[in-house]
Amino acid sequence: MYIVNVRDHFMIAHSFRGEVFGPAQRLHGATYVVDLELRRPALDPDGIVVDIGLAAQALHAVLSELTFRNLDDEPAFAGRNTTTEFMARVVFDRVAAKIAAGEFGTHATGLTGARVTLHESHVAWAAYDAALPPAQPHAAPPRSSTATASDGAAPHGH
Repeated sequence: MYIVNVRDHFMIAHSFRGEVFGPAQRLHGATYVVDLELRRPALDPDGIVVDIGLAAQALHAVLSELTFRNLDDEPAFAGRNTTTEFMARVVFDRVAAKIAAGEFGTHATGLTGARVTLHESHVAWAAYDAALPPAQPHAAPPRSSTATASDGAAPHGH
């Protein structure tokens, strides 16, 4: 299995319900470092897992919808404890939707699995890992690199 990982981060505020959370029941902030791991059994025709520039852009877009938000005020999370585990699944589902929509490029249809890991600190993290549904072919979005065809640089940053 071939694997590529891209990383970003987001910052949120939230609180939890339930005595198990102790002082985290009060409003507090969290900064998560997010790893998005994408898997496929065979490389695409370009010899890559996925265009890492497009993957990084898509992850950033997903996280920008969450960053600097108080998740307690977000209707999508009403009545839910927005734990690290829960948010890993939220990010996974939103990334999977972008893959299905073709935002990872034409050859991303070969992606078979993904893992989203949210690092709370250097000692604690949570992840959601699952197979990706079979994607339908899409038209190619423009390559993500600043490289031009004339300079011979690889457009995907590998």
